[in-house]
Amino acid sequence: MRARAILTGAIIAQGCLFASAVVVTQGQEPLAPSEVTREAPAALAEAAVLAPPTEAPAGFDLLTNGAVDATRFAAALVEFTGPEEADEGLGPVFNAAGCAECHATPIIGGSSQVVERRAGRFDGQNFIEHPGGSLIQDRSLFPGLQERVLPGNNVLAFRASLSILGLGFVEAIDSNTIAAIAQSQPSSIRGQLIQVPVLEAGGATRVGRFGWKNQQASLLSFSADAYSNEMGISTPLLPLEQLSNGLALPAGTDPFPGEPGVTDDTTNEDIELFADFMRSTKAPPRDTTIAATPDSRRGESLFASVGCASCHTPTIVTAPAGTMINGGTFRVPTALGNKMIHPFSDFLLHDIGTGDGIVQNGGPQTRNKLRTVPLWGLRARGRFMHDAASQSFGDAIARHSGQASGARAGYNALSSADRNRVLLFLSSL
Repeated sequence: MRARAILTGAIIAQGCLFASAVVVTQGQEPLAPSEVTREAPAALAEAAVLAPPTEAPAGFDLLTNGAVDATRFAAALVEFTGPEEADEGLGPVFNAAGCAECHATPIIGGSSQVVERRAGRFDGQNFIEHPGGSLIQDRSLFPGLQERVLPGNNVLAFRASLSILGLGFVEAIDSNTIAAIAQSQPSSIRGQLIQVPVLEAGGATRVGRFGWKNQQASLLSFSADAYSNEMGISTPLLPLEQLSNGLALPAGTDPFPGEPGVTDDTTNEDIELFADFMRSTKAPPRDTTIAATPDSRRGESLFASVGCASCHTPTIVTAPAGTMINGGTFRVPTALGNKMIHPFSDFLLHDIGTGDGIVQNGGPQTRNKLRTVPLWGLRARGRFMHDAASQSFGDAIARHSGQASGARAGYNALSSADRNRVLLFLSSL
């Protein structure tokens, strides 16, 4: 609202825990630089090495995970919920008036049925984004500024709203850990790691992990991007006003004109609250009753044995508390550091035959790649895959091809009873 020895994490892949320090062989992409700096207290870092990781708190309860106190969390929840108004900078083109319009199931911060549109043109070699950017905002404060997909744009994609619950733990994953996951994967299914700018770090880059294209690496950058693109509110961190199909806004349609010198929000306070909310949410919990059944446990084992867990990584350990991340702008707090999480994602880009043809921060080779969707919280969703076009777990599995062809074939080769066990396991997530 307006005016107002390198220490790294570890991963567990298919039941095996190993440190994220790996050797790069010739021809492989170099690992990301360590995110540990000398600003991390040595005693705290040593304690993190000696102590085993602890489970991250999980729950659909809208209580802080401890990254911020209850008072700050309550304020962040109010700001995240919204709505914003035109006199606070909303629009003039936008998708929602508040974060909770798209992130609300089963609690505020979860996912929803809302999808956004992206568009552009592919000329056979290159992707050219739609005038005004690939995101086509669906709402406008003025009928004459309503965005539409213009003729000649032959790429149209729909993107489902993602849950932001537990993202503080994802932000706290050392980039080297994500790189180690990629290096552990067979070359035929190896995910792509991309480095993206951290807005608050003055151009420093970090391994991307947020959004369908891994287009953001920090939650503050992620918040600024969403405030600008989804609500049309510019901030000092991202002083970008959304135009209507790339055309200049007529006089009187922008209550705070003059970007980048004048922004809709005079401070970054709102996006800092958004980031604090996401950092402080608990991880999505499992249905422990279903998870404890013999059939679900067998389904989890089959999920791994047919190859699904090669990309849907079951368990990751976050960086030690005290680690400096995001280009040295954020220190991992005790509440997020050295925590064992179960996102069922490798946070890498893969081509599984459902790519949307859109290029964002990753370059032309990412055009038909998407981030492995985290499966935690899956039982709270009713539509699946990046476009929300799959209506059941089985439908979603059937759409997997490309780098996921082997896993899909393995699943299809199971008996009907075993396939049902895998589906039961998925319903526990």
